[in-house]
Amino acid sequence: MFKLGLCLSCVFCLVSLAHAATPIKIGLNYPFTGEYKEEGLMQKRGALMAVAEINAAGGVRGRPLELLERDTHSDADKARMNVDALVAEGAAMLFGGASSSVAIAASEQARRHGLLYFGTLTYSNDTTGKDGHSHMFRECYSAWMAARVLGEYLKKEMPGKRYFYITADYTWGQTTEASMREFTGTTDVQEHGAVKVPFPGARYREISAAVDAAAKSGAEVIVMVLFGEQMVQGMTLAEKQGLTQRAQIIVPNLTLSMVEQAGPFIMAGVIGAVPWAWNIPYEREYVRGKQFVEAFSREFRTRPSSSAASAYSIVYQWKEAVERAGSLSSDAVRKRLQGHRYQLLKDEQYWREFDQQNVQTVYAVKVKDRSLVMKDAYRQNFFEILHSLPGDKAAPSLAQWQEQRQRHQRPLQLE
Repeated sequence: MFKLGLCLSCVFCLVSLAHAATPIKIGLNYPFTGEYKEEGLMQKRGALMAVAEINAAGGVRGRPLELLERDTHSDADKARMNVDALVAEGAAMLFGGASSSVAIAASEQARRHGLLYFGTLTYSNDTTGKDGHSHMFRECYSAWMAARVLGEYLKKEMPGKRYFYITADYTWGQTTEASMREFTGTTDVQEHGAVKVPFPGARYREISAAVDAAAKSGAEVIVMVLFGEQMVQGMTLAEKQGLTQRAQIIVPNLTLSMVEQAGPFIMAGVIGAVPWAWNIPYEREYVRGKQFVEAFSREFRTRPSSSAASAYSIVYQWKEAVERAGSLSSDAVRKRLQGHRYQLLKDEQYWREFDQQNVQTVYAVKVKDRSLVMKDAYRQNFFEILHSLPGDKAAPSLAQWQEQRQRHQRPLQLE
């Protein structure tokens, strides 16, 4: 009897250990091909780094994390299919983005499966605005938040200028242009013209025609609401036409990868916004942020972009919420995230309850002269901080959020 009891105890222990070692799978739905592939690569690197660190420290509740991944190719239909595939493989949480239309589509599909979706790079106001729902959390800032910090700086430093907008024609571009117009006082479309560029798949001639229209407008400020490879093409054409010398170029949402693709010579002097940049932890003395930059730089021989920082932060935030909840349940984790305040790579951030937007400091930046960029060990010291706004001032209020929801006939609480 004693021997049988001992054997059963041994079996129980072995089963328990096997269960404890079973990986918890998380799914990254991101572009590693297509127009936003460089941003996708940064997300993957940030996620891999977080997973490796967490596993080295004992995993999540004693279980290691395993990263699953799928290529969205910046296509909404492909992103939905990827969600189904990742769920079938056992993913407990999903995250990713680069195109807001993709992130919105993927998050809606995740909700159908009862899983949380975290947006890494999805700037459209719609993501946590009219299309927000109970299973969507956005780590990065919104178009509204970026436009607000830029608008405050530009109205003070460049008052009374005539603007022209070149805009990617989808949810991110549309809401970014609308927000920029509101916060720069350029809502008169006759005075401050615009041209739309198809997304995805804009042809070179279409981007060229848009830049030509901007050049002919005589505007003193050109707002290039383009991202990824479209922005690189637009800036290359603007430099060839001499626009970078005779007008101030604004790229509302800048990233390290985009500046590097276009090159610091072309991008020098361009103004935009960022939620995070690798030099900020050094200038503001954020210890954990500096540790992240140094570890990332050693591992990948490049500085991390805001895309990498977002993916890294999401993995940690989900892991810690699971531990606070004592469960992988999406409902339990969601409750532990809402209202949660933390400091990781910068100053304090928090997940706002009513829209599940991450509220954080936002920055207006200017791309440095090439001579300063080249002084960095990786030649990526791109951004000079011009202005910053605390998250609560930058983000839309509850009343403004509800007004947007009401205008689109959406419920005034997340469902």
